[in-house]
Amino acid sequence: MGRVSQAQAAENRRRVVDTASRLFREQGTHVSVADLMKAAGLTHGAFYKQFASKEALVDEVTAHAFDEFARRFAAGLERHDGQRDAAQRALIDAYLSVEHRDNAADGCPVTALATDIARGPEGRAARRTYAEGVADFAAFLAPAEAVADGEGVGGVGGGEGGLARLCTLVGALVLSRATQGSPLSEEILAAAHAALTEAG
Repeated sequence: MGRVSQAQAAENRRRVVDTASRLFREQGTHVSVADLMKAAGLTHGAFYKQFASKEALVDEVTAHAFDEFARRFAAGLERHDGQRDAAQRALIDAYLSVEHRDNAADGCPVTALATDIARGPEGRAARRTYAEGVADFAAFLAPAEAVADGEGVGGVGGGEGGLARLCTLVGALVLSRATQGSPLSEEILAAAHAALTEAG
């Protein structure tokens, strides 16, 4: 069998990272390398040609998932002509939807990766990336008046308002997924949505 070209190696790596990003959000980082590579359509041995360890992959995937999520914030602002309130409202609508609840693989990494990141050792790149991603998400959610006062720019988490909104979103999504199949699941989403939108 011939050697893989640099272009093909780069494509294989991208495929592994994309596949892992979805599987880790859906099933957790305990997914085995063998199952991951099978899902990516590659051999088990190919993993170690691309990554030093599974921990290195988790670090890279965490960064990848949060970069993807940050692009959604930017796209939302662009779609709404820079109108922060409208972009936030659209994000809240999508975040607290049944579709998002039912599709963890393509969903928010803050919610999907929280337990695995919390169990990982301090000092890991994944934990630092996760903390930065949480702060950026909270800053995006900061009320317009907080941003005008400078709280949502450069401050950790965009002030209390952004952090409170983030906690409501993440907590509601976790609880709605855990109670899926019960009427309570959709009630949780609706209650959180009302709390965030009716409060302005």
